[in-house]
Amino acid sequence: MRPQSVIRFEQLYLGSLARGIINYFVSYDSMMAQLEADPAIAELGFASFGFVIGTAIFSYAISLILWYFIARKANNVLRWVLLILTVFGLISLPSSLGTLPLIPTVMTLILTAMQLVALFFLWRPDANEWFANKGSVEIDASTFE
Repeated sequence: MRPQSVIRFEQLYLGSLARGIINYFVSYDSMMAQLEADPAIAELGFASFGFVIGTAIFSYAISLILWYFIARKANNVLRWVLLILTVFGLISLPSSLGTLPLIPTVMTLILTAMQLVALFFLWRPDANEWFANKGSVEIDASTFE
């Protein structure tokens, strides 16, 4: 049985992914306008519909793979990978927020907060024990006495 902290991580992480998809569609037009305004990006073909959608699908697939192996398979290595990716995301957050309109900026801040709280739950004592035991829960024998 998974600990409550891992369940909370899962709820927040999947919730942030779902809201991220909504944010993606809300900010799609402004994102495309920014890409098309940069001649170097447009010349390389990175401002095309297929490339932008393909990148989004790839990103969400990676996020779902991370969720599955962390929350369902107790993969401690991927827990650390998620932490590192989150730190890199936080470092790049200020520069990306400056280019977004108000609503996508607010949504991005909410999504970032949800992801940080979700990550917090992965490092609570019950989650640490669960990862240390590779997803198995030690049963206290005194419970059955």
